[in-house]
Parts: sequence; structure tokens; C-alpha cells
Amino acid sequence: MKMDPKGYYLYWTNQSKETEFLDVASIRDTRAGKYAKLPKHPKVRNVFNLDFPNSDHLLKTLTVITGPDVVNLTYLNFFAYKDKVTQNWAADILSIAYNPSRNNACRQVFMEKMYVRISLHTNKDGKIPVKNIYKMFPADKKRVEGALASAHLPKGKGDAMKPDVFTEAAFKAFLMNLCPRPEIYEIFTSYSAKAKPYMTKETLAKFINEKQRDSRLNEELNPRIRPDQVKALIEKYEPSSSNRGQISPEGLLLYLMGPETSVVILDKLAQCHDMSQPLPHYLIKSSHNTYLTAGQFSGVSSPEMYRQCLLAGCRCLELDCWKGKPPDEEPIITHGFTMTTEILFKHGPSAKVPVYQEVATVRHHTVTASFEALPAGVRGDGVQSVMSNVGTGACRKQQLLLTRHSGLRGLGTL
Repeated sequence: MKMDPKGYYLYWTNQSKETEFLDVASIRDTRAGKYAKLPKHPKVRNVFNLDFPNSDHLLKTLTVITGPDVVNLTYLNFFAYKDKVTQNWAADILSIAYNPSRNNACRQVFMEKMYVRISLHTNKDGKIPVKNIYKMFPADKKRVEGALASAHLPKGKGDAMKPDVFTEAAFKAFLMNLCPRPEIYEIFTSYSAKAKPYMTKETLAKFINEKQRDSRLNEELNPRIRPDQVKALIEKYEPSSSNRGQISPEGLLLYLMGPETSVVILDKLAQCHDMSQPLPHYLIKSSHNTYLTAGQFSGVSSPEMYRQCLLAGCRCLELDCWKGKPPDEEPIITHGFTMTTEILFKHGPSAKVPVYQEVATVRHHTVTASFEALPAGVRGDGVQSVMSNVGTGACRKQQLLLTRHSGLRGLGTL
């Protein structure tokens, strides 16, 4: 398994000698070593001796979890030659997948992702098949063919290109021909010099200050663009080296797709806040019936939901605790008086994510369930118990507030 230099995709060769890709943005979790989700297929388990307690292959296992949401997950298992390799990969992949700048990227980044995907998918001769471009844009094949021809690229489905032919500049030219933006050319014409195919520094500054900047902003805190900043933008986005101090329609289009015009101000995403205050000082994202993967009448319960909710930013989790089946009566988590499935209570709070504080609301629905039934990982020095009896009779609801401090650090306010 490899990752491209820009960190957009994981890719590997399968048993059919075909390259498979996984978008890093779709990754929800990674686990290594004893925390990995081991494969169930008997043949795979036998090859890696996973059923033997002394097998060292377990420490070399990496699980990558991906999916469109927190319920419909796919588990991909990989095995390394050395123990610590999987731990490093798990940490690095997760840090990229949850990078706030990557998750709020501008249009230019998504164009770059398409280019990287096509460039990585080469044939046995190291060339890029043109058919892969047709597969990426399947809606209008004639339009794709015309755009390839306009960008001076091969257009036959059986053709293949060398990597030095399919450059990023050639791909951008192809996209501009494939998806023209006439409304941007109209804006460009209204601001450009009369009968001139370019905008000067002065006209570009006027466009940015009049059309791009919010006039309601305070000019001291959000000043108008300066001439040196305009010059830097032209040098960054103008594709033609002959247009010194001027920007063409293509350059303006590239600027509008860049991070400077992103809806989210990327520079502010990295700002950290004071995370040392008491919990009531923060707005906390909460989760109800955390253990359920579907409706609360007949849904399936899963301990996986606790980790996924923590990774999604929730810091208040719910555990409905009931007395288990005899003879042990080990506490379980389920939605009472319904058809939902159950999980062991000790498996629920065991999900650990190293960010901020965790708050768990535990409801005891039985008289016999007690604090001593909690797993050792939950009962600790950082646990505060707040008991409140609700109602009378056999159903006694108790609430237990659990806070686990794991280094108050991260990217934003809870």
C-alpha cells in the first residue's frame, strides 16, 4: 500500500493485478496492532496465524475504516513486515483524514485530486490510459473528446499518454475546455481594459475590492487589498509569463478557484482556543442513544458507534445500562422495552479518542446494577459520579457523569 505525495489517496495492487484507490477524505478511522479489526475469513486468518495467541502478525495489522457515514462502514485490513510501521501509518493517515484545512478545501484542491488520481492509474508500460479520463467524466463522451483535442491531448479510448505529456497544466486546459465558465468571462470583460485581453493590477484590485470584498466589513480589521498583494496574486495565478503585471481570463479563473476566495477562511481553521476551562464553559455536541446504528425500536446496537461519534466531534455520549441475563447478569446496553439488540456494557465506554474531555450519561435501569460493574478503564481518578434517582419502583434511573481528561488539546472549541 502507498499514499501519493500530496496525501489524497491510498492505493494498492489487488490479486487481479489491478490498482485500487481509496480517497483519504472518506476514511473515518484507523487502528493498528491489538486494536485492529481482524479479518473473519478462515483462509486469511490461517495464512497469518491470527488464531494463535503468540502470533506476532497481530502487531503488524492495520485496519482502515471507510464509509459514507458512521454506520455503513467498510473495514480494510493490511499487514506490514515490521511492528511499528502500522502504528505510524495509522497515526499519519488519521491526521491527514481529519485535517480541517483538507476538509474545507477550495475548488483548486479538488481539481488537483482528479489529476493525481488519473496520473497514478497507469498501465504496465507506465503510461496513462485515455480511457480512464472518459471513465471519470462519463456523462458526455463527445464533449470529453473535444476538450482533449482542444488541450492537445490524445483523444482515442485506446490511446495512452506518457506522464510528461499529461501535465497538470494540460489537465487544467482540458478542464477549462470541458467546463467553460462564460459568466466569468463576462465579469472579466466588464473590468478589463478596452479591447484588451487582460486586466491590469488596478482593475483587478478594483474587482476584488468592489465585488469580492464584503462592504459591511470593518476596514481596520479587514482592509482593502494592497497593490503588493495584487501583484503577488498575478504572479501566482497568471499562466502566461508574457503578461507581466496583468492577468488573463484563465488567470482570473484560477484565482477564483484558489484558497483566497474560499468560503471558509482557511487561516482561521488552525487557531486554537483555551481548552482548560470547566466543561460548562463550552458548547458540547451531544449524542442520544449513541449505541444505536438505526431506529430506536428495532435498530442494531454496536460499540463501534461510540468511537465513531467521538471522532465526529461528539463529547456527550449516552449508555442505557440494564441487568444482563442470568447467571452472571453482566450489565448490558440496549434500549429497553424494544426490539433493539444489546451489547455488553464493558464494551461501550472502552472507545478511546485522544482529544479533549469525554462526558458519558449512564442510565441504570435496574436495582442491582452498580458503579462497581463499570469496567476499570471507566472507573478512574478522573471520574465524578453524580447520582439522581428518577421515579420509583423497579426502574431506578441513575445518571453518572464521567469525565476523562486526555490532554485538552485540539483544533477548536468543544
